[in-house]
Amino acid sequence: MKKSLNFWQIINMNIGFFGIQFSFGLQQSNMSPIYKYLGAEESELPILWLAGPVTGLIVQPIIGAISDVTWSPKWGRRKPFFLIGAIVASISLVLMPFSSTIWMAAGLLWILDAANNIALEPYRAFVSDKLPEKQYSFGFLIQSFFTGLGITLANFTPAILVMLGFLTMNDKLANGIPHVTYYAFFVGAAASLITILITVLTTSEIPPSEAEEKQLKEQKKEDRIIQRTWNDIVSALFEMPTPMKQLIPVMFFSWYAMFCYWQYLTSCLSLSLYNTTDQASPYFAQAQLLTGNLNGTYNIVCVFVAFAMIPIARFLRAKVLHCISLVIGGIGLLSIPSLSDQVEILSITNPFGSGRIIISQIYLYAIALGITWASMMSMPYQIVASSIPKNKMGVYMGIFNMFIVIPMIIQIITIQFGVYDLLGGNPINVVLLGGVFLILGGLSSLRIDQK
Repeated sequence: MKKSLNFWQIINMNIGFFGIQFSFGLQQSNMSPIYKYLGAEESELPILWLAGPVTGLIVQPIIGAISDVTWSPKWGRRKPFFLIGAIVASISLVLMPFSSTIWMAAGLLWILDAANNIALEPYRAFVSDKLPEKQYSFGFLIQSFFTGLGITLANFTPAILVMLGFLTMNDKLANGIPHVTYYAFFVGAAASLITILITVLTTSEIPPSEAEEKQLKEQKKEDRIIQRTWNDIVSALFEMPTPMKQLIPVMFFSWYAMFCYWQYLTSCLSLSLYNTTDQASPYFAQAQLLTGNLNGTYNIVCVFVAFAMIPIARFLRAKVLHCISLVIGGIGLLSIPSLSDQVEILSITNPFGSGRIIISQIYLYAIALGITWASMMSMPYQIVASSIPKNKMGVYMGIFNMFIVIPMIIQIITIQFGVYDLLGGNPINVVLLGGVFLILGGLSSLRIDQK
């Protein structure tokens, strides 16, 4: 019988998630601009984002299956993977802004995403390992909170450095990448390593029972880890619970949509607000900075909404709450072309310097998307965790990640080889397609057979 953990114990066990998500946040707002600074064309952006979904597809099920049958009295079951992933990711983050060619940046992104996936997958299972089922919602919503907080700070770091007067967007490295981007990645490297270390040093893992330990020893004697891992994945696929199968279209539409958004938001804003997609233009640099601010905003909303969803989830079933959240975000993306960065809706005192920060109309969609993101980071995992065998949490969470990365791969292939041209080669239309798909994902969630 697993003991309930208090608030700070759950915070400590999940704080490493902050560092992982800081890294993902830097990618979401900066990889497309980095590729463009290095000479990439708009039509080439999707294929350059292939690293994330492919490494997730390969790494997460394998790491999940291996971590299920791993146990070290000193290091535990999941924590070794946290640490290895954080170290490799930190090195990749420091090197990324020094990329001299498109393919060097793409290669580093492959390494970075592989490392993040090594750390990320066991984290999903870690919640199920440590917490009793009645605390699953809270555990996954805390992960949603750290997702929002990590990505928020990652996105706002360049703007904060500029507001403090340390750097400007015009200060650039020899490869054309702004200095502020380098320092943001350096901060991300530190955040990734430090927060994972906090989790590793403050949180113990539940040791296996005598029967489980005996089984683990027998499996190690067989020395057939690859065959066993493959068999675990295949058998889990065939025995997949019905609610998990019914999540497939929900995950397809929502993650296809988010990849459309991440890949083309900077170009969409540059074209919609400033009528250019020329990376040499100061307006494109302004759009890059605005991208970070908007992505940071939707993640700030995610931070607060994640906690608000805890009592709401007690009254509404997860599938209903998820439907409402996805539809709200879809409407938000569809509204982007009609929003302006010149119409002020609010101004606040600048905490990092003199004057005031103007909140313009364009930020309205980010509020809607923050609600969507909070739900995407928690509700599907709650549905899955409640329906799968407890002794196969790692492999099933790894398989569930396939529901995220396969839509991303399909998005890359379809956008790269046809859909982008069908949409008139217009990045605004790609983001609008994302809005339509979020709404379809929300409607699909109502079909889930959830008790």
